[in-house]
Amino acid sequence: MSIPGLRPERTPPFLRPLLARVEAGDGIDMFPRRTPPPTGGRRAAVLMLFAEGPSGPDVLLVERASTLRNHAGQIAFPGGGTDPEDGGSPITTALREAEEETGLDPAGVVPLATLPELFLPPSGFVVTPVLAHWARPSPVRAVDLAETARVGRTPVAALADPANRINVSGPSGHIGHGFLVSGVLVWGFTGGILSALLDRAGWAHPWDESRVMDLGEAWSAARSAYTDEQEASGT
Repeated sequence: MSIPGLRPERTPPFLRPLLARVEAGDGIDMFPRRTPPPTGGRRAAVLMLFAEGPSGPDVLLVERASTLRNHAGQIAFPGGGTDPEDGGSPITTALREAEEETGLDPAGVVPLATLPELFLPPSGFVVTPVLAHWARPSPVRAVDLAETARVGRTPVAALADPANRINVSGPSGHIGHGFLVSGVLVWGFTGGILSALLDRAGWAHPWDESRVMDLGEAWSAARSAYTDEQEASGT
């Protein structure tokens, strides 16, 4: 497949404020800087793919299979480790992984910018986030259920809704931003990046940042909220 480079000149109006902040260097410190091991860790990339959906801007997220060794069952951006054939390009890695996981057509994706790499100690990955516009959305699905449980487009409005925002206390005691949307919990690496992107794009609303849940409580709250929504809608 043909891999494009960055095309910031093709940024749609709804993403211009975010791109301007990213290009100005704002949003780089969304996580504490962690030093990779002497070996450098394994390179990886994730695709932060935004589209204009029927309910406004949305972002493509996947639910990782519960049987995976790292980050099992978590909601994540499409992405994964860099392969030799990627030529060291995080854009190539992000698009290839997204196609493998979701079946999307990479020809409809316009890469806009890359964020500075982030080291994730649990998995040993050094991850480069790639910001992109889904100019021509294509059908998506969970291509390999051994890796991906489901795939979906999550409206930015749902993420920005103050009622859906919490802080999550993880197993290590670290407290980070989380979201209760569509019956699932978005937290950890993905939750932190999404929170930073909402702030820098001007999409965020004031929310109760004193609202802290431990991981189990947060998952229960996500499922309960989804059940209430389904009952209210009669589905």
